[in-house]
Amino acid sequence: MNNIIKYLYINGCDIKKDEPLKNHTYFRLGGKTPYMIFPKTKEIFINTLKVLKENNINFKIIGGGANLIIKDENLDFLILSTKYLNKINIKNEDVLNYILKERNNEEYKKVEVYAETGIYLSNLVYQLAENNLSGMEFSSGIPGTLGGAIFMNAGAYDGEIKQVISEVEIIDLNDLKIKKINNENMNFSYRRSILQNSNKIALSTILKLEIKEKDFIINKIKQLSEKRWERQPLEYPSAGSIFKRPKEDFYVGTTIEKMGLKGYRIGDAEISEKHAGFIINRGNATFKDVMSLIDYIKEKVRKEYNIILNVEPEIWK
Repeated sequence: MNNIIKYLYINGCDIKKDEPLKNHTYFRLGGKTPYMIFPKTKEIFINTLKVLKENNINFKIIGGGANLIIKDENLDFLILSTKYLNKINIKNEDVLNYILKERNNEEYKKVEVYAETGIYLSNLVYQLAENNLSGMEFSSGIPGTLGGAIFMNAGAYDGEIKQVISEVEIIDLNDLKIKKINNENMNFSYRRSILQNSNKIALSTILKLEIKEKDFIINKIKQLSEKRWERQPLEYPSAGSIFKRPKEDFYVGTTIEKMGLKGYRIGDAEISEKHAGFIINRGNATFKDVMSLIDYIKEKVRKEYNIILNVEPEIWK
């Protein structure tokens, strides 16, 4: 193992030994990994994946750590981070000024943007706004990275990532080949994509966006940010919405609130007073606290509504 870690460092990776994952997750949960690896470019990331696979080294990939619930005990696998996969390139940048002057020219209303999947959604949205590009405002307050959003087809306020994806560049861990998958073949659905349970890792994507006035885009971002602040417990660590909606007309947060469970705590894990669809970490919540509270809610809903809730974040036991 030491020789492999040395090789990865020499070939462009930052390395952290015995790194606590609670430092890299929104929920502030997660035990130590033997090594956390940060490849500095997409090409180095690909090479690192190949080295780990060819040497049969167990690993998991982490982006922003937004939708993860990780056990407190020490982990027996390495962590590969997408932190430095944050490049974007507006392909039509050289004609953008011309397009803005010709606002009635339908041919140029759409612009393609190349983006690597480690970039945080909040950063991406504002960079797009600076270039008068609209379509991803809905995601401005969604925590985590573009890769995580593609993985689970993240959405909010009537928008979903599938609406702006043209194609996704992936590496298939089954054969270590780089492939491109168009939108139709990504199998996007509610909080799902082909990337789940498939050994396919998203590296980059092509976004299709529309040119609009910068002030219009920024104002929309601000309006949605205000809604989020008023309705979601953004001031506390959490993993976002804790349960998937089991059916179209069943709202989990509203249901939990009707059952009088707002503020219910196990240890330092608490059902948010602001939005009952969130479990928050009041400071020192443990993995056991969170999982016990999840199980408690699931059992209450099952008994009262005969509905089985499924957890939205990934759980690493």
